[in-house]
Amino acid sequence: MANLNNSKVAILTEEGFEQIELTSPKDALEAAGATVHIISPKGGKVKAWDKDKWGIEVDADKVLTDVSPDDYDALVLPGGVLNPDKLRQNKDAIAFVSAFLDEGKPIAAICHGPQMLIETGMLKGRKLTSYPSLQTDLINAGAEWVDEEVVTDNGLVTSRTPADLSAFNKKMIEEIGEGVHEV
Repeated sequence: MANLNNSKVAILTEEGFEQIELTSPKDALEAAGATVHIISPKGGKVKAWDKDKWGIEVDADKVLTDVSPDDYDALVLPGGVLNPDKLRQNKDAIAFVSAFLDEGKPIAAICHGPQMLIETGMLKGRKLTSYPSLQTDLINAGAEWVDEEVVTDNGLVTSRTPADLSAFNKKMIEEIGEGVHEV
């Protein structure tokens, strides 16, 4: 496993993130030595969705408008239906994610998290996966969608569901360890 002691990773989220899709990658990143910040547009407490009911609340470490993509080496986008739907309507969130793609910094997005990537307009020719219901949206955005537990395309790591978290976390840490990729 890569040593991420000098890495700073942003987890961008809103209300309604799928609980395990934030907590599991965060724990894995911290275990690998990364500094992890939960970033939210409004700051304060952010409430999780846990399978079929509201879950825990996590503290946002930073407010989105107070940070820069330059402050981070990588980005994680957890899923949950509500979370990316709210984020994709936020111009600051779209700009934040776009900067990571533009600079070739690693991004890890799981389940409905890739919805956020659609808003960047930067998926043409990229290979990825997601929760199955996003397949048509991602194809329409120019991506090559595949049904695999984890897909890596030049620093972009995607997975389908919480069942894929083990493979997702492993590949995410590997890609962050490799650093910036050619754009």
